[in-house]
Amino acid sequence: MTASLEGYVEDLPSLDARRFAVALRKLADSLAYGGDRSPFLGAGVEYVQSRPYSPGDSVRAIDWRVTARTRKYFVKEYEAPRSMPAIFLLDTSASMTVSSTARSKYETALYVAGGLALACLDRMSPVGVVTVGDRALRVRPSLSTARVLEWITRLRTYRYDERTTLGRRLREMAPGLAERTLFFVLSDLHDPDALQPLKLLAQLHDVIVLEMSDPAESGLPGAGFLRAREAETGAESTVAGRTVGVDKAAPEVSGEEPEDG
Repeated sequence: MTASLEGYVEDLPSLDARRFAVALRKLADSLAYGGDRSPFLGAGVEYVQSRPYSPGDSVRAIDWRVTARTRKYFVKEYEAPRSMPAIFLLDTSASMTVSSTARSKYETALYVAGGLALACLDRMSPVGVVTVGDRALRVRPSLSTARVLEWITRLRTYRYDERTTLGRRLREMAPGLAERTLFFVLSDLHDPDALQPLKLLAQLHDVIVLEMSDPAESGLPGAGFLRAREAETGAESTVAGRTVGVDKAAPEVSGEEPEDG
């Protein structure tokens, strides 16, 4: 691994860690969060069910509607609300870093992850991150803003030769999750083995997938045939772009025959 294969996320040549953090904070402040109505009423607990009265239960907890209907004493049970941890699965593979525009998929994903992470902290949700590339960066969810800014700053450096490990990371993480978790998956989904683990994970947890794409992936207008090398595996192939181009500056040509004279 050589330094020539490394890249760096920056908007300006003089952009330092502090300015990067300010940019993320502006993104977090622009997100629409905290405006939803809380489902928890009264004392801040959520009603779950009513169960038969047991000696020692508080009289204030008696469910009088069920008691009147069944003619037996029932008490209400509540569940205390808990903050749901948020884990970001950030794709650091080579396909995320190659771009046909000024901002690559990886750079966009990093900014979005940073803004969402700070927004989650403002809602008192612990935030963690797991990279799904060759690098093994895993940060457990916490409420520390300094820790979030630390891993965001570390991820500003990337490489052009990383392979994607999204499917493998999902299979490794799923068995060890003890509580319901909110997952943000930021990837171009170039790993065909990741679809089934994502479906299984979504059955027990909240999963939000943000698929990153590049304009060049939808076609290369007027490109003809191109010989390309896959950034992650090194496999070479020949691809064909759209060979028909339209010159809007050229005058329209009519199909009618010119008149004599």
